[in-house]
Amino acid sequence: MSRPLRVAFVHPGDIGTPSGGYAYDRRMIAELSAAGLEIAALRLDGGFPVPTPAQVAAALETLAATAPGTVLLADGLALGALPAAGLAGIGRPLVALCHHPLALETGLDPQLAQQLWESERAALSVCDAIIAISPETWRMLRERYDVPAHRMTLAVPGTEPAARVPADAEPPRLVAVGSLTPRKGYDVLLDALALLDDLAFSLAIVGTPDLDPATAARIARRVAAWPRDNIRLLGRLDAAALERAYAQADIMVHPALYEGYGMVLAEAIRRGLPVVCTTGGAAGETVPDGAGLKVPPGDAPALAAALRRLITDRELRRSLADGAFAAGQALPSWADTAATIRRVLERVAA
Repeated sequence: MSRPLRVAFVHPGDIGTPSGGYAYDRRMIAELSAAGLEIAALRLDGGFPVPTPAQVAAALETLAATAPGTVLLADGLALGALPAAGLAGIGRPLVALCHHPLALETGLDPQLAQQLWESERAALSVCDAIIAISPETWRMLRERYDVPAHRMTLAVPGTEPAARVPADAEPPRLVAVGSLTPRKGYDVLLDALALLDDLAFSLAIVGTPDLDPATAARIARRVAAWPRDNIRLLGRLDAAALERAYAQADIMVHPALYEGYGMVLAEAIRRGLPVVCTTGGAAGETVPDGAGLKVPPGDAPALAAALRRLITDRELRRSLADGAFAAGQALPSWADTAATIRRVLERVAA
């Protein structure tokens, strides 16, 4: 019997980090292992995506220490910060997994954004294959990083089977899910909700405050000073508590300025939650027409207007909930996603 394909899933820092990208990584390790691959997480320590020279050298040594023939499946958060010459010299098949281009992160200094673009573009050029997790990321890699289409494969995140939620309470209960970071747009959301002080509703915000403490502290201060008691910060929730948060919601609101995909949006429509989101990045594609209302990113008055429509129009909520649930049933499973990635790994190994 031939030996199972050996894969090292390369990631920066703690694989348990509470973000959509790391959740995708964890699930792919589990699914690919269940499918018969010999796969293990390979952690790179350091200040990614801006490691020091010593951390870069240590990361390259870690990659080079893998067994010959091991396929390196590298999360773009680490890969894009490593030098192309060093990656090319490792002598292992190399596959990039790109959630979100590094240079497009919200709030970056222009000089740093240019540095990350140059580094990521060079690193991608020495990969044997590139996996994009959304059509938006695919387009960005084609248009901004000059990656040929034939070198890329699309592997959209999967979703778990989930029961439909009622989504019919009055007054409506809003839920927002995402880490408290600038790109998630919570300041814009609070600005929008300030324009709705004549309406009855509540909002639960689910998301870790650990990734950007300064942003999290600012949001916490704003919520603490809110003139009404209808907004709660729930922090990071485990799977069971998150499931309860979805079940107790009537509207998903997602004010992100940019999304590489938006896994929480897929989770919401899978459960039949009508959505108000932005068109930032892939979010407008992840939520199809008929499943929600979409507004330009960063536009608080437009977000407020869309929320006002959905909060005050119960029939519209029901119609969009029906559309969301129907669209959610067509989403791929995690096994589908893993099968796509497995084919890429087997191809480069051969």
